[in-house]
Amino acid sequence: MYSKTQASAGAPGQEFRTFEDMEVYRQAREFRKAMYGVTRRLPAYEKFELASQVRRAAVSLTNNIAEGHGRYHYPDQIKFQLQARGSLMELIDDLNICADENYLTPAEVETLKKQAVEVHKLINGYIRYLRDRKTGSALTLHDVPVTDPLGDEELDALLSETI
Repeated sequence: MYSKTQASAGAPGQEFRTFEDMEVYRQAREFRKAMYGVTRRLPAYEKFELASQVRRAAVSLTNNIAEGHGRYHYPDQIKFQLQARGSLMELIDDLNICADENYLTPAEVETLKKQAVEVHKLINGYIRYLRDRKTGSALTLHDVPVTDPLGDEELDALLSETI
């Protein structure tokens, strides 16, 4: 089961406060950086085609994890994690292209695919966690009238109660 501790990857017992504290985001970010490194090594004729596609998919991976975390409705959170997972699959296909066209060595492709598999496991775990939360409680994390916005401290307290 995916717990708050698994989501945070901070010190044991440390609860996450932002998407940047989540292990799934941190690992996806590392993978995004690795894929950006791949784009810098592609041949010049791929700079505006494959490189651009890889950069967009890599950014989409981490953007969707972050945006989903910012949603306070479980189905929205799940939707964004599914989109992140789709972007990850796109990047794996891009690695296949790099292998097929000999842009990367087989060892480099294997290393990057192993990193992608780890991110995939974390995304799937986070989706399972969100689905469990969705079925075990109300669909919204909080109900706050727009006319009475909460400050950061009140929002943190409210979120820690629901998570």
